[in-house]
Amino acid sequence: MALEKYMAIAGLVLSIFFVAEIITLFNFMIDPADNDSFGFEAAPKLYQFISLSIAPATIMMGVSFHLSKRYGSKLNGMLIIVSGLIVLLGMIYSYTMIEDLKPSLVDSSVEMVPIIFMGVSIPIMIFGTKLLKTRPRKAKKNYLEDGDSF
Repeated sequence: MALEKYMAIAGLVLSIFFVAEIITLFNFMIDPADNDSFGFEAAPKLYQFISLSIAPATIMMGVSFHLSKRYGSKLNGMLIIVSGLIVLLGMIYSYTMIEDLKPSLVDSSVEMVPIIFMGVSIPIMIFGTKLLKTRPRKAKKNYLEDGDSF
């Protein structure tokens, strides 16, 4: 397996990791501990999850796309599309959870993160589709050489 396939797999795994983190955080925010004095804020956790999972996932998928865009790769394209689809569906689900969250814990970052990454997932899927449609280029023939190599 080539490097670009491993990077596409890593992007898929990190995308799943991001969705799982967000859903877990939102589940916690629905019914947090009874003691409100612990000073929980969602924004720092969200930024941490973004920097640890979805930002590297996007970079991995972008590098995988760039490495295989000349010859096309159905596997890489499918992995990138599935990654985008997982992020889209996970963010749609997490957006529906916002109304159940404890109102004192909801701030602008909690409301905006699912919307932003719903928008980010669409171009990811478009690039995966482009990779599926790319046909391998034929090697250029050099008509000036006689074919004898020493």
